[in-house]
Amino acid sequence: MRSYSKRFIGAAFLVLLASCLATPSRADSGAVRVVFTKGGFIVGVGGGHGVLTFHGRHYPFNVSGMSVGFTIGASTTQLSGRALNLRSPRDLEGTYAVIGAGGALAAGAGGVQLQNEKGVILQLAGGKVGVELSAAVGGVTVALR
Repeated sequence: MRSYSKRFIGAAFLVLLASCLATPSRADSGAVRVVFTKGGFIVGVGGGHGVLTFHGRHYPFNVSGMSVGFTIGASTTQLSGRALNLRSPRDLEGTYAVIGAGGALAAGAGGVQLQNEKGVILQLAGGKVGVELSAAVGGVTVALR
């Protein structure tokens, strides 16, 4: 029984020591504001700009996107929300696709949840101005300036 206790204490000490030495980088979140203008007939294209606020600093970025399907009209959307799973501001860059049950309304307020290949999730909501009907799939690309 005694040797079992010694082994258990020794193993517990090694686990504690390993957890203290191995400090994995933790993901954090930041605030995001985006203005996106979109227009099209069949194929919709759009672009815009935004700002990521992360650890008290502001990082401007450009947004571009395209959708294929039924799109007609033009709109400007002002969104704000959060960027989750950030380890650095550069993690924001990439191509985003819609995840979950996110969506946007053609007029008024709407919301969307997007994820890029690095696992960063954008949870955005805001108002849309203009007339646009859309039933399309597409992606959005974000690049820091």
